[in-house]
Amino acid sequence: MISKKMTKALNEQIVLEGYASFLYLSMASWFDKEGLEGSAQFMRRQSDEERAHMLRIFDYLSEVDAHAIAPAVKQPPKEFDSVQEVFEMVYAHEQKVTQSINKLLTIAKSESDYTTENFLQWYIKEQREEENLMRSILDKIKLIGNGPQSLYYIDKEVEAVNNAELDGASETEDL
Repeated sequence: MISKKMTKALNEQIVLEGYASFLYLSMASWFDKEGLEGSAQFMRRQSDEERAHMLRIFDYLSEVDAHAIAPAVKQPPKEFDSVQEVFEMVYAHEQKVTQSINKLLTIAKSESDYTTENFLQWYIKEQREEENLMRSILDKIKLIGNGPQSLYYIDKEVEAVNNAELDGASETEDL
């Protein structure tokens, strides 16, 4: 049996994951408007991934006989000043999600909720990977610089990261 405190906290995580999905979709639209197709595809994939994270928690709550609540998600920003700003926002949001997952794990441990603790382990690994990915993209953006031609190279780098992630995902699915 899952506690009311844990159910509430997991429903709050659903909201956070849902917001990330819409934030990244908004960023994909901005990238598309700016002619940065590689970055738009990357953010669309990230949006889909965040929605999957949200649904994973939603389904878990149902599995443990708790009430999952569909989130009300606030409107994300739709305009951004730069590619670097977008990825700084993504990195900061992923850090926020990591902190939230850590708090969920703390609750699970304090309540001896081993089932939820086990469920959250997947998110711990996923967040480490997400933060590392965003940090590496930011590092590349900083190396390439801010000149007008740099947008082309940044977009190609993000597109290459996206393709590598897709290739890695299809290899994992084959196993």
